[in-house]
Amino acid sequence: MPYTGEVEVGGTPDVHELKDLIITKAAVGPMNNNAYVLRCRATDEQLLIDAANEPHTLAEVIGTDGLTSVVTTHQHGDHWQALATVVTTTGARTYAGRHDASGIPVPTDVLVDDGDTITVGRVTLTARHIVGHTPGSIVLVYDDPHGHPHLFTGDCLFPGGVGNTQGDADRFASLYRDVKAKLFDELPDETWVYPGHGSDTSLGAERPHLDEWRERGW
Repeated sequence: MPYTGEVEVGGTPDVHELKDLIITKAAVGPMNNNAYVLRCRATDEQLLIDAANEPHTLAEVIGTDGLTSVVTTHQHGDHWQALATVVTTTGARTYAGRHDASGIPVPTDVLVDDGDTITVGRVTLTARHIVGHTPGSIVLVYDDPHGHPHLFTGDCLFPGGVGNTQGDADRFASLYRDVKAKLFDELPDETWVYPGHGSDTSLGAERPHLDEWRERGW
């Protein structure tokens, strides 16, 4: 079955098979969070993006080959409910944005800044610091040498708009500015977007609506 990115809580994860990387997307409750397990084909090392909840579900996706690292995209509690259990069980190294780490109640081994790289086996991800949804949100870019980029956006970008800024005009302006400058202005339309909740999208599908988002303010 081709990858669609359509998953539901309690359902079957979806698997996106790339030449060097396997991406498994699972949904966990109660807030329909997405968790992504990235597996390097060359080494079988694995990285988890957002240990959101349901450690038993995440353990099934991780399987018996263990986990090298966990990246938490931001400090909101629905993105780290399973983090302590996952880290205790697997011994995985933890990563989070420098300015959000203090809001995550599991110690962060590596503080991540804009432009830092995180590796899983022979695959490299580049972190971009996006301010607005939280002070220290990070997104991860995998620039696939065999195809188009893949972008893991946490709660910074979704189909239909940027993340929630609770009606704060300054936070929205910051989030919109960073998303436009660091994602839309630097990455091609073919970039596949994997958000923290809900369905996948692409930068090309969202780009025509940027002015609309700016004008509406959310």
